[in-house]
Amino acid sequence: MPAQPSPSGRTVHLSTSGVDARIAPDEFGGFVLEIGGAVQSHVDLADPARIRYEYLRRMAHVLDGVAPAGAPVRVLHLGAGALTLPRYLQAIRPGSEQTVVDLDRELVSFVLAELPLPAGTDLVSVVADARLAAVDLAMDGERFDAVVLDIGTGEEGAEHLRGAVFHGELLELLTAGGVLLVNIGDDAGLRFLGAELGALEEAAAEAGVPGPWTLADQGMLERLDWGNVVLAAG
Repeated sequence: MPAQPSPSGRTVHLSTSGVDARIAPDEFGGFVLEIGGAVQSHVDLADPARIRYEYLRRMAHVLDGVAPAGAPVRVLHLGAGALTLPRYLQAIRPGSEQTVVDLDRELVSFVLAELPLPAGTDLVSVVADARLAAVDLAMDGERFDAVVLDIGTGEEGAEHLRGAVFHGELLELLTAGGVLLVNIGDDAGLRFLGAELGALEEAAAEAGVPGPWTLADQGMLERLDWGNVVLAAG
């Protein structure tokens, strides 16, 4: 049985972001990661295949179809969070090769110390800017069955981590039949979502791959309400 974090929660300062990350138990029997006071991820150590947050469940459902059931896959995660999806993939696709990239040097080591990964997880952690890491991986000839971009993008996010050119660089990392998943967190009005949807459509057309698809609650899209939307292409 994996070690359990302190019931009172633990905190570490993220030197690059300049904010604190905190892991603490929640009322549902799992643990939550907060960064800068905002809840980012949920983890159930006893059942890594249980994903509580809706947008991550949507991503997980897409990952279910990238290969035959139970077959290992290669996945690149741009943005670490609490490593919820890497845990999920190890649970349902043991032996998967996974790479996680995050700009905050302290985050992954903190998460691994407080919330250990399932036994046998094959995970390589890279401290780097997501775009620079993607370019380096492409130059090295690396290809993945799925690329997951989950770095809290939004209108206030880094400009170099958006747009058709960036999405095209990520699509180049996919194997034949691979899929790119992008989490878009947006405010009411969904203006950023509209811009990124158009950018991904342009990138997919240029790459000659299907998509994009919008995965979200229908009511949220109809109301142009704030929240998380997943875009998929490939």
